[in-house]
Amino acid sequence: MTKAVLGIIGGSGIYDLPGLEKVRSRKIKSPWGEPSGPLRMGEIAGLPIVFLSRHDKGHRLSPSDINYRANIDVLKRAGVTDLVSLSACGSFKKELSPGTFVLIDQFVDRTYKRESSFFGKGCVAHVSMAHPVSPRLRDHLANAAKAERIAVMRDGTYVCMEGPQFSTYAESMTYKGLGYSVVGMTNMPEAKLAREAEICYATVAMVTDYDCWHPDHDVVTVQDIVGVLSANADKAKRLVARLAKDFPREHEPCPIGSDRALDTALITDPKARDKKLIKKLDAVAGRVLRRSCIFRSIRTLHRSFPRIARRRRA
Repeated sequence: MTKAVLGIIGGSGIYDLPGLEKVRSRKIKSPWGEPSGPLRMGEIAGLPIVFLSRHDKGHRLSPSDINYRANIDVLKRAGVTDLVSLSACGSFKKELSPGTFVLIDQFVDRTYKRESSFFGKGCVAHVSMAHPVSPRLRDHLANAAKAERIAVMRDGTYVCMEGPQFSTYAESMTYKGLGYSVVGMTNMPEAKLAREAEICYATVAMVTDYDCWHPDHDVVTVQDIVGVLSANADKAKRLVARLAKDFPREHEPCPIGSDRALDTALITDPKARDKKLIKKLDAVAGRVLRRSCIFRSIRTLHRSFPRIARRRRA
């Protein structure tokens, strides 16, 4: 069994994780560039925890400026097996009022300026995103919320817009009409990259506002949501503490295969793979790349047997 390591990505309003014990700050280099900041590594209730502030302290990074590939890569290098995203968002449903937490089960990606894959020219891979959230991890979050008496809504679709501007009224009404639950600016391509890195991923969408569709909340401002951010952050920290307390100490295999997403994803022939890209994929795809090298070595050895036998007979 693999030891469970819980990763937490803190979004707007969550720049640290109080309650983290035996804390050390660690800068991990990534071949994909600079991550948002150093990792805060420690434990809660004996469970290894790795925390990363998505926007960095002081909120210096906009959603479009975040290096999502580097963030996921360093979390993978730190041994994270299960990753929870704590993310501020706007609501498209009256019942999802500010302060509500939603356990997302689907995403719609409307971003266009971000690198959305570790793979590409020289090594192509296609992972399944039909079910982008690990259901077992989401169950653990729901149980932790219940234990802490934190109201959460199960299921919801998160549409990720590019930002950093808030929605136009037309956009807000369109997304509401399509039945989406919340809107945010950061969970894509984060969820896609976590899947490529074979990390189980789940989102706690923390509602701060009604976007601009609501007749009584037709203008969204930073000042309006700051107070809600603070209250949400306090609840999120309680949620994480309880999640860590009850979380399995051994990583549970994901029922939808999040932690084995690359088993059938690589399509590029090993002989055609770009060596520089393969080197950069050492953490993200090392498990399957090492396996393919072993299989290739075995096939080469098998092909050599007839020649060896002929030389011996000669």
